[in-house]
Amino acid sequence: MLTRRQIRVKVMQCIYALTQSADNSLEKQEKFLKVSIDNTFTLYLLILSLLKELHKMAGKHVSHASTKYMSTAADKYPDQEKFLNNKALLQIVRNELLENELNKRKLNNWYLNEEYVKIVYKEIVESSLYDKYMSSAQSSFEEDRELLEDLFKEVIAPNDKIYEYFEDDKLTWVDDIPLVNTFILKQFKKAREKQSSSFYVPRLLKDKDDLEFAKKLLTKTLLNNAELVKEIEGKTPNWDKDRIADIDAILLKMAICELLNFSSIPERVTINEYLEIAKEYSTPKSSIFINGILDKLVREYKSEGKLKKSGRGLL
Repeated sequence: MLTRRQIRVKVMQCIYALTQSADNSLEKQEKFLKVSIDNTFTLYLLILSLLKELHKMAGKHVSHASTKYMSTAADKYPDQEKFLNNKALLQIVRNELLENELNKRKLNNWYLNEEYVKIVYKEIVESSLYDKYMSSAQSSFEEDRELLEDLFKEVIAPNDKIYEYFEDDKLTWVDDIPLVNTFILKQFKKAREKQSSSFYVPRLLKDKDDLEFAKKLLTKTLLNNAELVKEIEGKTPNWDKDRIADIDAILLKMAICELLNFSSIPERVTINEYLEIAKEYSTPKSSIFINGILDKLVREYKSEGKLKKSGRGLL
């Protein structure tokens, strides 16, 4: 679920938090890193649980509508339970692995904050996507899957209230929301009528090497901070270190650390990864500045025999 680039961003956030708090506790930052990575999966689970709650609310409305004497707008639909029987949505609603994971983590956020579910549900039933879907007497898994994908993309994911709720809950989720939403959309696109339960409960990290990469990158960057600062200063004679943006300095130290300590990752991969992160998290000119310094250092390290690379490496 998390790529190496996203893991690098998590490490960057930890180091930035440390510099802002002036807390030199490596143990605390390692714990923060692990929690931050795990919280990404928690966010993923919460968004899927929101879909479960929306289905539950739809069931209540259908049940309530059946006891009414007065006709409602929903009466025009040929099958008022079509949304309830959406096969793609039911893969999530009836997923036992997902339910077990939610229970294990005690994620009952929407039960305690039902007003958010009501807001999203109202937007769904008032949308043209829902109306078109419910107005059709036909039913297929492909149609069900497309509705789920479109509703998520156009109604659920862009909802400001949901975004604000996540933002207030955990600060690191601000960066995780686009990542998790994109991942969920990809899952919907790949969903098939016969799908294993594990499809919607993926592994957060590809393997244990990813977590080791994160820990090693964090610890070696922090423990070798003084040496890494000297490397940067040696290539920026016309720059006052106080003028270098905090994020730029952190990314440079992480990149240098990676160049010198991760032999399986090609130098071009390292440079490209940190340039992309700089474009997203720092100033418009940061990537040019960082690229210039890293290019000089790579040439220097190669001439001095410091750059020892082997294997294809991973992103």
